[in-house]
Amino acid sequence: MRINPVSSQILFFSAFFAVVLFFGTAQAEGTLSIVENEKVCMVTDMHFPKKQIPVTVDNKTYYGCCENCKETLAKDSKARVAIDPLSGKPVDKSKAVIAVRADHSVVYFESKKNFEKYSKSAKAGKVESKPAATGHVHH
Repeated sequence: MRINPVSSQILFFSAFFAVVLFFGTAQAEGTLSIVENEKVCMVTDMHFPKKQIPVTVDNKTYYGCCENCKETLAKDSKARVAIDPLSGKPVDKSKAVIAVRADHSVVYFESKKNFEKYSKSAKAGKVESKPAATGHVHH
């Protein structure tokens, strides 16, 4: 029996979001925790329980969850940069302090000091919580 590629993608994303919903309840809403960079897909901006695929560009290491993300990181410089939500400045994802939200989406910071200030504001309800990145399709 041959499985339709679209059906397999739907099945993958259904399983993925079920896992996100299940594990998302383990961490209090508004709480951020610093995570290891190698456990983050820097294209989908999602945290995973295992190490991701390393991609070296200009002697900097980025991580992707699949071959498509690996290729994106290698070719698209915009995928390698995020905006620090505290300072509003661009931050290279390979050098960022990365924190995970309850839904397993991540936030990139220039420094641990920025993370701490932002986290303190988030706990006090002073910062806007953004939903996880969506729309990523594995090929």
